[in-house]
Amino acid sequence: MPSRRTVLAGSAAAAIAAGVGTASPAGASSGGLDRTALQAALDQIVATGATAALARLDSPAGSWRGSSGVVELGRPGRPAAGGQYRVGSITKTLVATVILQLAGERRLRLDDTLEHWLPGAIPNGADITIRNLLQHTSGIFNYTEVLFASIEEVLQARYRTFRPEELVALAAAQPPVFEPGTAWSYSNTNYVLLGLIIRKVTGRAYGKEVDRRILRPLGLRGTEVPGTDVTIDGPHAHGYEPIEQDGEIVPLDFTDLNPSMAWSAGEIVSTTADLNRFYRALLSGRLLRRAQLAEMLTPFGDSGYGLGIFQEQLPGGLTLWGHTGGIFGYLSYSFSTPDARTQLSVSINPWLGDFGPALLDLALTAFGVDLPAFRVLTPTNLFPILDTRLPKA
Repeated sequence: MPSRRTVLAGSAAAAIAAGVGTASPAGASSGGLDRTALQAALDQIVATGATAALARLDSPAGSWRGSSGVVELGRPGRPAAGGQYRVGSITKTLVATVILQLAGERRLRLDDTLEHWLPGAIPNGADITIRNLLQHTSGIFNYTEVLFASIEEVLQARYRTFRPEELVALAAAQPPVFEPGTAWSYSNTNYVLLGLIIRKVTGRAYGKEVDRRILRPLGLRGTEVPGTDVTIDGPHAHGYEPIEQDGEIVPLDFTDLNPSMAWSAGEIVSTTADLNRFYRALLSGRLLRRAQLAEMLTPFGDSGYGLGIFQEQLPGGLTLWGHTGGIFGYLSYSFSTPDARTQLSVSINPWLGDFGPALLDLALTAFGVDLPAFRVLTPTNLFPILDTRLPKA
């Protein structure tokens, strides 16, 4: 949540440029899943930079789920493969889905202004549309850059309950990053404002609408909108952040936190199975009318970002749609093929190191990308992820 970073960056672009490699989702051409390779890649994520990792793949060739690492440092025990985790900004796809459902019901228009629905919330709200908020072209300052500016401020915010209006006010006090619609810049403030718009339009909290419109119809029983509940209720791996103590870097258990700091920009708790089911339903047209789904899947410029969802291209040319997420102690990745046939969701509890190449290897294996000449992985820039590391003092 605090800022964007690139976990995977670099030379797999050479594979694309060379035109090598083929893609057959989930290894369907071989008649089944390579579960050994999938688990090996998941284990490598832990070996190179995480305390735990969970993953699930659903495809025409079958399903696989796995776990690696430990539930808690200092105690043996592999995490439950179907366990819960904080999904961070994957929350944004669910919020965008509700907004687009409301647009399909003609209860709002994507070209409505922010000022129309939330008068006075942002100084130039009359120039900002709902579409700008959804696609991060509003130019509104990202409130987390103020809220999490130092380690001390992060620790002060950890258990505090925030009203969404407080988060918006942090951004409103800062000058805009650019004129609305002229550029792209990721801002969590956009989705806090969208949560407030959902409440204004429906008369119900955004989380109630997510539950009523998405979670219950799809049977997503492992997914929760926690509000101010600081704990993860189901089985879960602990999340850690590195802090300096007596000149050494030590892990601070950051599993418990008050998710109101993220609200509709990133508070949801879910499972790999639920996220795969959600993206499969979304991209197959079960949740949105055709016109609204087309709007969602139209990226702005070369950002790759649509409306609450973005596209990434694997080496070999396979395009995926989904989102990544991060909140202290947890990083998440959930992507699907555009035809909704194959989904991969991954939860990572990051620690010191670089798990990026192993995550790429897992994605390549899961989506059946055959790149033998590039199997010795180097960092790539395919998957932007929110960096949740504590700020340096």
